[in-house]
Amino acid sequence: MKELAGRLTALDPDAGAAVRVIAYFDRLSEARAGLEALVRGAAVLAGVPARLVDAERRVRVRVEADGTRRDSGVPPDPGWPSTALAPNGTAALWLERAEAAPSVVDAVILERAAGAVRLVLDRTRGRAPVDDPALVETVLDATAPEAARSHAARGLGLEPTASARALAPLDGRPRIVAGRADAALPAGRVGVGPAVPVLDLPRSWADARTALRFTAEGTAQDPGPKIVYADELGGVALLADLVAPGAEPPPDVRALEAAGAATPWLLGTLHAVVSTASLRAAAAEINVHHSTLQDRLSHAEHLLGWPLRTPQGRLRLQLALTMRHLARS
Repeated sequence: MKELAGRLTALDPDAGAAVRVIAYFDRLSEARAGLEALVRGAAVLAGVPARLVDAERRVRVRVEADGTRRDSGVPPDPGWPSTALAPNGTAALWLERAEAAPSVVDAVILERAAGAVRLVLDRTRGRAPVDDPALVETVLDATAPEAARSHAARGLGLEPTASARALAPLDGRPRIVAGRADAALPAGRVGVGPAVPVLDLPRSWADARTALRFTAEGTAQDPGPKIVYADELGGVALLADLVAPGAEPPPDVRALEAAGAATPWLLGTLHAVVSTASLRAAAAEINVHHSTLQDRLSHAEHLLGWPLRTPQGRLRLQLALTMRHLARS
């Protein structure tokens, strides 16, 4: 490769430089270099700062031309040379060069660096969420023929034998992610289905919608997790079949609602009690003294009508809080 680059340089300096760029990023890829190393390579080779921006996966890396990492919150200039990491995607690699059009060497740097970056992101953070609504709907539809779902999956860049998860956001359309889900979760309440082969995604979608019912806003009046993974629910998921949304809530849920309406701190306090390892940990979680928590529990026991400091009482409370989510969703 060095000999070829030397010969090409004698004939065409840009062609020789392009070959050296290709060889450089091939070596980085073979060494399984990370994102910062790849962006640094692009910056040093181009002689200008380079930055990687992938908002979906919360990745932002900026490196100066001298190889120093110096991230910036200022958005990239649309006039800079850039290459998208995926067709029609927003994630891109940029060279901070003022010229309107990149040189031949810039174009090769962007292409080779972006390709290497894409492989690292897919390997370490999962693919960015695939986002064609019609194709996603087909892949998640249990009534669609397998051939149609397989064809739609390939259209989304998913191999039918690969593993993926369905996401059920409260506000937004269904989504599919390959690899790790935590790097690609949308904001707000989300149910996350289990990782399954792509052709089994209808099952993951059904489980994701169930998990969504167990989520909460994370506020004082609706305490609880905003993100729930279906494969972490275990047998608790069976409650979803017993508590129908919009139906008459169970008596313990009605007691919680009445007590919470009369006492603003009650629901947050009770959630801390059932979601921490001890009462002292619960007091620290809500930033009150241990004696204050004891007083609050005495008041809550009076309002609810059952003990909260016994194992049976805590279990009953946890079930009541969980059914409260299911009844209102």
